[in-house]
Amino acid sequence: MTAAADFQLRRSALYVPGSNERALVKAASLPCDAVILDLEDAVAPAEKIDARERVCAAVSATHYAPREVAIRVNALGTPWHVEDIQAAAAAKPTAIVAPKINTMADVDAIERELDAAGAGQEVQIWTMIETPLAILNAAEIAGSSKRLSVLVVGVNDLVKELHAEDVPGRAPLLLALSTAVLGARSAGKAVLDGVFDNIGDAAGFKAECLQSRQLGFDGKTLIHPSQIDPCNTVFTPSAEEAERAKRTIAAFDQAIARGQGVASLDGRLIENLHVESAHRILAMSRAIAARKR
Repeated sequence: MTAAADFQLRRSALYVPGSNERALVKAASLPCDAVILDLEDAVAPAEKIDARERVCAAVSATHYAPREVAIRVNALGTPWHVEDIQAAAAAKPTAIVAPKINTMADVDAIERELDAAGAGQEVQIWTMIETPLAILNAAEIAGSSKRLSVLVVGVNDLVKELHAEDVPGRAPLLLALSTAVLGARSAGKAVLDGVFDNIGDAAGFKAECLQSRQLGFDGKTLIHPSQIDPCNTVFTPSAEEAERAKRTIAAFDQAIARGQGVASLDGRLIENLHVESAHRILAMSRAIAARKR
């Protein structure tokens, strides 16, 4: 059974441009489960160094808890990468988000750099998988390090690399998205879906969040504060789901007490796997309730 204190909420992870000091401050008051302070795509080359200093100062001085706070560094091989890692390691965020990770060797390189920079094991690695090679290696990447806790799908880069079309319903990406979830779950890791770019399309965003949850994602990465509440709502178990989870556990416990290995609830068979899912729903519900207090 998973206790609420042990359940890590990752329904919504908001990208925050490292060059925007006002946004860095505001993020500490937003209802997202995680913030990703970005030194990569959201920051122009001329602003990279200033953004690095600003982000690391914010991590040290800003009270982001209970949100996880991650720093997305620039990719391996870029002019800013090594100093990004060194500065981020000193700031000690929850995690380093490493973009353009394609293989286990890439994860090994990030881990060696963090160790060399003096980052403790408590600084996690979140890896972005955003190329065809990364998707094909998702299971290998997910299992490459105990320090790695989250896979993040980079859908925009993936669409570009696949020469696919960005269409409602994301049919060209469904295989890749499911492969990412399979890879993460094979190693017991969390997995976050990519961003939805059309901020003004509330209906389209909700539909994509629903699709993400149905595919098995833990949550979604976001680009605007207006997306937080609808995303959290979709990824939060409903009162009806929580109630059914309680009834599922009770029915199974009663069956076990009678010496039976399976139970029935509302005409449906209940096995231990259903009970495990029910415990997860309740742990998530309790964690969300605790967050609101």
